[in-house]
Amino acid sequence: MNGPNPASAGDAALSAAARGRELAALVRLGIPLALTQLGQVAIQTTDLVMMGWLGTEALAAGGLAVHIWVLPALFGIGLAAAVAPLAAEGLAAQRPRTVRRSLRQGLWAVAVVTLPLALGLTMVEPGLLWLGQDPTVAHDAQTYLYAAAAGLPFAGAVVALRGFVTACGRTRELLLITAAAIVVNAASNALLIFGLFGLPRLELVGAGLTSTLVHFGSFVALALVVMHRRPFRRYRVFARWWRPDWTTFRTVMAIGLPIGCTLLLEVGLFSAATLLMGTLGPVPLAAHNVAIQICTIVFMIPLGLSQAVTIRVALAAGARDPARLALIGWLAVGITIATMGSAALLLWLAPGPLVDVFLEDPAGQGDVRTLAITLLGVAAIFQLADGLQIVGGGLLRGLRDTMIPMLYAAFGYWAIGFTGAVIGIWWLELGGIGVWSGLALGLTVTASLALRRYALLVGRRRRASSLP
Repeated sequence: MNGPNPASAGDAALSAAARGRELAALVRLGIPLALTQLGQVAIQTTDLVMMGWLGTEALAAGGLAVHIWVLPALFGIGLAAAVAPLAAEGLAAQRPRTVRRSLRQGLWAVAVVTLPLALGLTMVEPGLLWLGQDPTVAHDAQTYLYAAAAGLPFAGAVVALRGFVTACGRTRELLLITAAAIVVNAASNALLIFGLFGLPRLELVGAGLTSTLVHFGSFVALALVVMHRRPFRRYRVFARWWRPDWTTFRTVMAIGLPIGCTLLLEVGLFSAATLLMGTLGPVPLAAHNVAIQICTIVFMIPLGLSQAVTIRVALAAGARDPARLALIGWLAVGITIATMGSAALLLWLAPGPLVDVFLEDPAGQGDVRTLAITLLGVAAIFQLADGLQIVGGGLLRGLRDTMIPMLYAAFGYWAIGFTGAVIGIWWLELGGIGVWSGLALGLTVTASLALRRYALLVGRRRRASSLP
């Protein structure tokens, strides 16, 4: 990241003790959030593993369905992500009304956007066929989505509540609810997918029903925590929840819509890559689903860190402390390099055992296993860029800067990444490796642009604060 060095002699306020405190605050907030995100992806991973036990075609269809479900889910999650910086700013300025209204209107925004999107998930099969997907895979993916669509609004609402809770500096409740959701999800999947204890064997439909039940249950549990436990209950976030606050609603939409579009552009890139892989047949698609899920697990670490830096940046911005803003940026980059560098080594040196977890018969599914291992070798190359681009986005969200990052995402993910994937699979005829090489290029460009943007904005604030 370019820009003024936060450790320069001119930053007298940034003593070694101050740097240590900020690092400790980031780690203290980032680790529970990363664990929460890992818990969330553990739910998705459990789904994929159990679908993989049904066979290669079920793994291909289920993985495709999950990628499709994630697209509108992340758009709603992007809207909900506006709650965290707004609530943190309200807390820093000691304006409890702002905190309360931010969460309420965040929940309204999620409902307005995700309800029609959930309906759209029940009508994707014709589109999949038009895009060249195998008819059986397309039909089976639709059966999953029929059952999973109802969980979409609750997934976004959980993120809004999570943003409020995190802004209050509390993460213990999030971890407990996530841990309970993992257990419930695994048990429900076993019962409904495979029909244990006399229940009907619903296979992919059972996985979709479980997804809806877990999202709904998580929302109810977190809402009860916010209503009844300290320090959350003093904000009375659900009191007169039906009363509109159009000013706050517009603010949430102005910040959240670009975040949702940015997430949609990023995950849309990976979903488009999934569709490209699907044109190669069920085996490449199954291998891609396995490799992308492993990468998703690793991605939860920088995602949790990005949520932590959003809160820390919003607090520093509310306190008008540009030196601390610069420090947070450097610390975030350093932590990301350390964690994602380690993850890259793991993917490079030991991919086989990771892949085998997802396969019913690794020896009998040798083609899927070999290709998935090859794709993880490519993924190891772009782990650092993937982490830096999401952390860079988190830094910018803390400054309420969401529109320009959305344009960066459109350029980096699609003009560069998707174009590179298409060239790799069809022009260079590199198959799955070509698709993943395009992904790597797009992520690298987006990460560079986001970090440069943050350094520029912090530099402006530092210059403004030094004026008489």
